[in-house]
Amino acid sequence: MHIGEILIADSANGTGIRVSIFVSGCTNHCKGCFQPETWDFNYGVLYTKEIEDFIIQEVSKSYYDGITILGGEPFEISNQYEIIKLIRRLKKELPQKNIWMYTGFTYDKDLQPGGIRYIECTDEILDNIDILVDGKFIEELKNISLNFRGSENQRIIDMKSTRRHNQKVVLSSLNN
Repeated sequence: MHIGEILIADSANGTGIRVSIFVSGCTNHCKGCFQPETWDFNYGVLYTKEIEDFIIQEVSKSYYDGITILGGEPFEISNQYEIIKLIRRLKKELPQKNIWMYTGFTYDKDLQPGGIRYIECTDEILDNIDILVDGKFIEELKNISLNFRGSENQRIIDMKSTRRHNQKVVLSSLNN
């Protein structure tokens, strides 16, 4: 996995102050994407233990609410294998921090058993994140007044409630 960018003290990609990690690689190629350079799986720098250590050290600072993982596309097959390792470490070392993820794939279709981005670690990822913003960016539905989304089709899903109740829970209070 490659990392295109790490934003520290970010407030645009989730609630509170966050560290945002932009992974590289995306096959969605959404028209109007704000970071098309991240479509390339080799864009940026190779994800290493040193980078992971930096991320953990940064997120551990008291003023951070959590981390956001976006891209590119975190749920590309090759990215999931590295992302689950980061999530495991975050849950072990910083369990009080929340985790947001963005994906152009849809939770109830692509990330379920039989879905095009479902692999052996997908459920573990979904079980250990707090918020999933799903859905492709659709330029014709672009709306700059939306909180934490680029287009009106995208949903902010409370993953803890969704997984607990086995029913998708969309956070309408964040969706305006």
